[in-house]
Amino acid sequence: MAYQALARKWRPRNFKEVVGQEHVVKALTHALEFDRTHHAYLFTGTRGVGKTTLARILAKAMNCDARSGADPCGQCLICREVDEGRFVDLIEVDAASRTKVEDTRELLENVQYAPSQGRFKVYLIDEVHMLSGHSFNALLKTLEEPPPHVKFLLATTDPQKIPVTVLSRCLQFNLKRLSAEQIRGQMERILREESIAFDSNALRSLARAADGSMRDGLSLLDQAIAHGGGSLAEEPVSAMLGTVARTPLFDLLWALAESNAAKLLEISADMAAHASSFSDALQQMLIILHHAALAQWVPEAVRHDDDADALLALAEHIPADDLQLYYQIALLGQRDLPLAPDPRAGFEMVLLRMLAFRPDTAGTEPGGESQAPARPVLAQQPKPRTVAAPLPASVATAPAPPPKANADSGDWPQMIRAMGLSGLTQQLAQNCTLVTVDDSRVVLALDPQFGSVRTAQLESKLEKALQQHFGRPVKLSFSADTPQQETPAALIQRAREERQRQAEQEIEQDENIRALKERFDARVLPGSIKPLD
Repeated sequence: MAYQALARKWRPRNFKEVVGQEHVVKALTHALEFDRTHHAYLFTGTRGVGKTTLARILAKAMNCDARSGADPCGQCLICREVDEGRFVDLIEVDAASRTKVEDTRELLENVQYAPSQGRFKVYLIDEVHMLSGHSFNALLKTLEEPPPHVKFLLATTDPQKIPVTVLSRCLQFNLKRLSAEQIRGQMERILREESIAFDSNALRSLARAADGSMRDGLSLLDQAIAHGGGSLAEEPVSAMLGTVARTPLFDLLWALAESNAAKLLEISADMAAHASSFSDALQQMLIILHHAALAQWVPEAVRHDDDADALLALAEHIPADDLQLYYQIALLGQRDLPLAPDPRAGFEMVLLRMLAFRPDTAGTEPGGESQAPARPVLAQQPKPRTVAAPLPASVATAPAPPPKANADSGDWPQMIRAMGLSGLTQQLAQNCTLVTVDDSRVVLALDPQFGSVRTAQLESKLEKALQQHFGRPVKLSFSADTPQQETPAALIQRAREERQRQAEQEIEQDENIRALKERFDARVLPGSIKPLD
């Protein structure tokens, strides 16, 4: 008997065998169990996720003579004929090759006739979005009110091209892309049934290359079995796919952990000799780094991984901050790789960047002795420096709040800093002066120019801050009088202007600047001078 491709041989025959489309299977099985099947179904989704397969199983279940529950029996004559593709009442149409309106009219001429063998005549139209506009118009009336013995099952990868008038007449089911784990699990089950030896890492590479499509995954599996001579090993599969095996990537990460730059370049050269994809190497490195980070925080999360021991050892050896840094650099390197002169150079620069930016970076000599690489000393011209003008003691800012002064001292700028205000509440306070303060009341005078800053919400926040500062309930009120002294905001602005003025004076008096002006007719750009705080 001729060999049958795995994608055809292991096509699901009933709902229980369908992988990854539980939301669709649940709706269809309930409809069959309660005899509430619709006259038109539309299955959408990317290639190879099971649209046509589900349509065939549904057609088989609706016509099965010995169906128990929702699943077809698979043994009766109708089930066997559907599986073999010769059931006369299942009319499969490829819309991509029959797009004309004449084809659609010819197809619908036999709708009125009763089924020959089953209970329903089922029209399965694949890639229905390829029909022309006139074909859709010819289909509309029949699709809306077909005879009771007719069911329409439509499948498409591009539902946006289907007219809304057709969509509104169908029950639409969107099939999901399959995860790599789901594809891998199905491949593993098939290989065990076929008694074919396999390597788990090889299956992982094939499942990832399938890109969410079970059919693509099984086609790749067929190719890999032929390429490997009847078995699946990691190295041949990686060579076939043009990807990188996991082993050299673990070696790369260990070399990174040991700051062994020579080893990194040696592994990179070996990967280039095997024509490996450096883009894929970065992707797989990101996966390993992600799993290693999980192993650091939740070790149980990687226990099911085939490389769990290697991941746990890596997670134990590399500090968490280094691991996060490697991940970030690899992520950005993946974006920059197409811009590099060649992929290998870009990949090696990513690795060297990981070494260079480590907090405890160190190079390694060929003999294995760790030695910090000498950093190039750059010749620097002396830069003119400006000395910041001292800030008045009442408004000077410091990285941390100063020790809390006496609550009743009346030093309003120091009270603002001690309260740790920020945002608009700080702006309101800095544009006020302290009028009086006693055991139960604080009176402030607000600069009239900033009257718009004062709101009930900000007053409430400032009052709460004052109560926490004094450690007792106090009431905040505002005086109608204009402030008689400078507000903290005005003091800060005056000090800033003084610092700017002194900085400009120092630049003008600097000997280097004067020499540049005289020799090159240079000038200082307005606004380019900033004081050094």
